[in-house]
Amino acid sequence: MDALLILGGLLLIVAGLVWLIVLAFGTGLLWGVGSLLPPVTLLYVIRHWHTARKAIGLAGLGFIPLVVGFTLLANHDPERMAAIASLKWLEPDEQARNRHLAIRLHGQLDGRPFNPQVGKLTDGMLTLREGDGLFARQEVRIRLGATPPGALQADVLPQDVNPVPEIEINWMRPEQELPEARRIQSGYTLHLDLQPVPPNKLVGDFHLVLPMRYHTSLSGHVELFTDDLRYREGQVDLTHDSADTLMYLAKDHLQRRFETRAVSIETLAPVSFPAVAMTVSVQARVKGAPSHFELNIHKGDQGWAVNDDTYPPLPAEIEKQPKVASLQPEAFPDGTSSPRIDRRQRFSLARLLRNPARYEHLQMRAYTGSGGVAEGRFAGIDRDGNVAIRRMLKGPGEAIYNLAPGDIALLELLEP
Repeated sequence: MDALLILGGLLLIVAGLVWLIVLAFGTGLLWGVGSLLPPVTLLYVIRHWHTARKAIGLAGLGFIPLVVGFTLLANHDPERMAAIASLKWLEPDEQARNRHLAIRLHGQLDGRPFNPQVGKLTDGMLTLREGDGLFARQEVRIRLGATPPGALQADVLPQDVNPVPEIEINWMRPEQELPEARRIQSGYTLHLDLQPVPPNKLVGDFHLVLPMRYHTSLSGHVELFTDDLRYREGQVDLTHDSADTLMYLAKDHLQRRFETRAVSIETLAPVSFPAVAMTVSVQARVKGAPSHFELNIHKGDQGWAVNDDTYPPLPAEIEKQPKVASLQPEAFPDGTSSPRIDRRQRFSLARLLRNPARYEHLQMRAYTGSGGVAEGRFAGIDRDGNVAIRRMLKGPGEAIYNLAPGDIALLELLEP
């Protein structure tokens, strides 16, 4: 209702202004041309009020539904009203501004054009994605495994045997409720020649040809983010919503709070976006000592910030101290270092069902026997013995998949 009132008011105002210009042309050609400029329009209204008053009255009537509509909007959706009043909608789209990727691929995926807007290489997974909804319209994933920092080259031919990167393609058509997925482990051609571009990109050539039955052939130039940080004028953009942004914010806050560079963030509790305020749970090491922090943060005009953060920047002499404390491994009493346990090793559905608490809140992906894919964080086993996987939506809320163990063809753990 409020949107209709606002739209109706704007249409009446525009109609009144157009009528005023028509009346000005009827008075004289010079008045008509001049009325296209606001100062001359005001002069025309004053000089020819008797003629112009009908058009001014129509435009004035438009302000009544306009004001009523904005009042209703402010009552039931104050956040949206504040966003309109702040004029942030005039700024470039944040997602497009933060993307800054030049991806130029030619070819097709499953017989259809593929125009990815998102590209990244994180945790050994190269992802090219088209669409920003809950499910990608089309997506290519290449499991490269552990990749060293710096340049990345890879060449695979159809006659190569394992081990080679595993390819996964996904697509979601308008008539489908869940995306379809196909996994290819051999018989394809892949060429990667990616060079690092500071601060967090890989740029270069991409060439992928799958077996004929997949109708997929892609070739061209790609740019990939290597993490979820975004930069603006050489500085981390704190307005970007991502867990990496919050980890950077927490590390910077703790460094200034304890006046030391020897701070490393080990874990950050799962967060959901969009949001304007939240409490994040951070597990960190400060000067080698493990600590837990609960940070209240909010998002303002300058981006995410810790509440009541008044700590000054680190002094110059502290800035020069080497970053060694955060690199020291945890030690046992006998002096040996503690290896980090990777729960992905020997992971299986049976192990998950035996000890679900061990894998809570970890990212995982499930493939169903019908070809569906569910990806998100493990939320436990429900009363019926189903595996619950929670996925955060782009807007407020979340989706929870409850999958019967018998329907799961493959279950993968995506983080240690």
